[in-house]
Amino acid sequence: MQKVILIGYMAVGKTTIARLLAQKMNWKWVDLDEIIEEKMNLSIKELFQQKGEIYFRKIEHEVFKELVKKNENLIISLGGGTPCYANNHFFLNGDEVVSIYLQASIAVIFDRLKVLKSERPLVVNQNDENLKAFIAKNLFDRSFFYNQATFKICVDAKTIEEITNEIYQLLN
Repeated sequence: MQKVILIGYMAVGKTTIARLLAQKMNWKWVDLDEIIEEKMNLSIKELFQQKGEIYFRKIEHEVFKELVKKNENLIISLGGGTPCYANNHFFLNGDEVVSIYLQASIAVIFDRLKVLKSERPLVVNQNDENLKAFIAKNLFDRSFFYNQATFKICVDAKTIEEITNEIYQLLN
């Protein structure tokens, strides 16, 4: 059974694109963070606050591993940090796995995150001045892991539909 895994930084559109791609391919779609929230009966924000990032990353790894091993065609959208912890990047490629790195510029990510900060545990306390530097450092730190993806698609200046169609063409 095939898996299509969407990776990339916060606010690049992984969840939205995964949902649209699943409709287009007539496959099931799951969001790793939503699965974790259901399993733990806590929001990701609450999980970070109550248990800490290390605990979250452990749970994230276990749930991700289970999803990759499921015996069904599946589109999986990951959290921005997922590929960077617990050797999760090793799950991004394989006989039945295709991963796609949705790459966005620092400016695009900044514009999206500055209005969504309260929903994102890793940036909630960042002021606008520090947010750009935080994004740039994170992208640099994560670039090795993100670049393990099978394909890379730049999402800047593209609509969700254009990105979804581009992925669909890559897969067919």
